[in-house]
Amino acid sequence: MKVEKDNVVSIVYELRAGSGKGEVVETLTEENPLTFLFGSGGLLPKFEENLNGLSSGDTFEFLLKSEDAYGPVMENAIVHVPKTVFEIDGRIDEELMKVGNTVPMMDAEGRRLNGKVIGIEKEAVKMDFNHPMAGTDLHFRGQVTGIRDASDEELAHGHVHHSHDGDCSSCGDGEHCDGHC
Repeated sequence: MKVEKDNVVSIVYELRAGSGKGEVVETLTEENPLTFLFGSGGLLPKFEENLNGLSSGDTFEFLLKSEDAYGPVMENAIVHVPKTVFEIDGRIDEELMKVGNTVPMMDAEGRRLNGKVIGIEKEAVKMDFNHPMAGTDLHFRGQVTGIRDASDEELAHGHVHHSHDGDCSSCGDGEHCDGHC
């Protein structure tokens, strides 16, 4: 069986920033592979393009340029947030405002986003809302560890359903979890 649209694919890999010699960003092993519905739009298109047509057991190695991954660093995603946003019960949470912290927030439309604190000023906190990997080339080296046909239910829902007795904490998709993950 080959990696193709509407198959459930499992892979393991090592992701490095910049090149094959860059810093290791993520490692997925056979105990915790990435399992996804191929062609459903859930992953970066160029990432899937590099896996298309592979068979179970095949290895892969490729570099995604930043423009094909999370894009360039956007200066308009670096903003000054009033310190009052960090108030809890009328007091500013100094621990939350530390440089380097990633803080979950919401935009004006109620969408969740994460901002990294990159500076503290007198009245504001300078935050970067770019994806943490924006502006970075991504080097993947790994192996296809499994391929199977997606079930009708998975195809209808557009994502993989894992079997772990309704506990969706391990599937990372609690937002879309229906107890069948």
